[in-house]
Amino acid sequence: MSLVNLAHVCSHLQNASKARLGLTSIPVSKMHVNLMLGLQREGFLSSVTLGGPTPPKPFLLQTQPDPESLENMARKLEKEPWNAYPVDGQSPLGKEQIYEVNVPENPAKRRLWLGLKYWNNEPVLKQMKLVSKPTRRIWLTSEDLGRIARTRESSYVKGLTHPGECMFVTTDRGILEARDCVERRIGGMALCRVW
Repeated sequence: MSLVNLAHVCSHLQNASKARLGLTSIPVSKMHVNLMLGLQREGFLSSVTLGGPTPPKPFLLQTQPDPESLENMARKLEKEPWNAYPVDGQSPLGKEQIYEVNVPENPAKRRLWLGLKYWNNEPVLKQMKLVSKPTRRIWLTSEDLGRIARTRESSYVKGLTHPGECMFVTTDRGILEARDCVERRIGGMALCRVW
């Protein structure tokens, strides 16, 4: 696991959100994919798409259909369950499914395309900083993470004091947010904090 590459990703995302970019890309690695999916789950990113050096088509970046169309689809599938399996490229919503993503065979040319979010003309992701450095890795127990989640300092790590602040931790069960680690009573190495 390279924390140097993660440091580059943190500064890149911070700079991209300050520059008000709608879409940006980072290199692909397992750690980057898991961390970006965690950021999307926590609401900092709008989309995470695997692609090549050129940006993906806009319809691939759309997150989910609106709740009304999902309810209509559920009602339609309740009456006609055989429509759950697409035939000739048709989806249950009645729209054609076109999922042609050009992912290069060469892993060095693959990119992870991220959609950034903004609220009231302010970026949702304002700061993203490493907690563990390449020269000093910080391991935390579930008790330490509990103190940090309750805004207290523990093991040279300041508490989560900003509104909506998250800290991501790499554990033996993957990359999790600090509060999830406290619920599951597992510890790990602190990666980065985001607010």
